[in-house]
Amino acid sequence: MITLRKSQDRGHADHGWLNSFHSFSFAGYYDPEHMGWGNLRVINEDRIAPGSGFGTHGHRDMEIISYVLSGELAHKDTLGNVKGIPPGDVQRMSAGRGVMHSEFNHAKDQTTHFLQIWIQPNVTGIEPGYEQKSFPEAEKRGKLRLVASPDGAEGSVLIHADAKLHAGLFDGAEEATLALDPGRPVYVHLIRGELSVNDNKLGTGDAVKLQGETRLSLSGGKNAEVLVFELSGH
Repeated sequence: MITLRKSQDRGHADHGWLNSFHSFSFAGYYDPEHMGWGNLRVINEDRIAPGSGFGTHGHRDMEIISYVLSGELAHKDTLGNVKGIPPGDVQRMSAGRGVMHSEFNHAKDQTTHFLQIWIQPNVTGIEPGYEQKSFPEAEKRGKLRLVASPDGAEGSVLIHADAKLHAGLFDGAEEATLALDPGRPVYVHLIRGELSVNDNKLGTGDAVKLQGETRLSLSGGKNAEVLVFELSGH
């Protein structure tokens, strides 16, 4: 079963300093048909205006991934991390039994554009943790690069969740396939460009939910950047 989720059907909130699109119910956006998919709970596409950001706030028992597309995201947390997250980096914060952090765009003339992703953990009450790695474009060009996994395989960031996250860049004749476990829900989110996913044409911000499928096929890319989530539960 393949279900298309169009970009314009996402929730939207414009706070002036923050322009955000919600793939799943979040804050003031509530849709009982879109509460998450498997153990994927949040994909927020956020644009933070220059000189603004999220003040210090708390999380617990959630795996939080930041995927920066343009600009830079400044991160500060109660674990002692003070980091800049540039495009191409994947940041993972395990909230565990509780962590406070802030996220800010210090640039005076550039918007920070990033995806904030929440995945429900398979263990709770753990020591909070932080990890950040860079994945060069060459590693994602024409293929799916594993960027987050439960065991840190292939140099991916380690998440305390039964899920895998792949990132890929596709253009022209570039194609990729991925064998799927039909018992696992899969979510494909097209960050930008155009791409065919199992013969379904997607545009910027579109997504597909897959259930019971054995194979993922990506082709027909036009300046496409895509995320593929292999998930658990539903």
